Amino acid sequence: MFNRHNFHKSLAELGVRDAGNIFSQLAAAYGENTRFYHTDKHVSECLKHFLAYRELAENPAEVEVAIWFHDAIYDTTKSDNEKQSADWAMHYLTDASVNPGAVERIVEMIIATKTHQSQTADSALMVDIDLGILGATTDAFEAYDAAIRKEFHWVPTVQYCMGRAQVLSSFLEREAIYQTPAMRDLYEKQARENLSRKIKELTIT
Repeated sequence: MFNRHNFHKSLAELGVRDAGNIFSQLAAAYGENTRFYHTDKHVSECLKHFLAYRELAENPAEVEVAIWFHDAIYDTTKSDNEKQSADWAMHYLTDASVNPGAVERIVEMIIATKTHQSQTADSALMVDIDLGILGATTDAFEAYDAAIRKEFHWVPTVQYCMGRAQVLSSFLEREAIYQTPAMRDLYEKQARENLSRKIKELTIT
C-alpha cells in the first residue's frame, strides 16, 4: 500500500498532475531510525484498513492523503508533531493548487489525530482507523505497545509507565473509543480489554 503509485493516484484525484518528489520525502520521513511503530508499515495498515470503509467516506481521496501525511513528522521529544505534519501537507497541497476546501479538510483530519476527536464524518473515520490498533488482537496490541516504548526509550521507566497509563486511561474514560458505528461494533470491546490489561500492567510496574 505504501508505494508511489498509490500515493500519486490519491493526489491525482485531488487534481495534482505533477506530484514532484513528495513520495520520496515522505518515505524518508517514515523510514527514520527513531521510529518503531509510526513507520511506513503503519501508514500501509491504515490505508489497507481504509479500503474496507472507503464507501463511508464523503471524500475518499482526501482521507487517503491525510493518512499519508498524518505522522509525517514524528519526534517523541516534541508535542506539535500533528501540527507540523499538517503544515507540511498544507504547504505541499497549496503549492500543488489543490482546492482550498480540500486542503482545509485534510489539515483538520491530521490535527484531529492528536486529540482523537473529530468535527466531520471523514475525520471521525480517519481517526478511528488510526486507533484501530487498540482493538487489535492481544498479540498485535502488545507488539504495538512494545514499539511505542522503543520510540520513547529516552523516558525513564517509572515516568513512562505513569504517562502511558494516563494516555491509555483517557480512552477508557470516553463513552465510546470509536466514533463510527461500524468500527465501534468491531473494535470497542477488544480495545477496552486491551487497554484495561495494559493499564493494570503499567500501574503494577
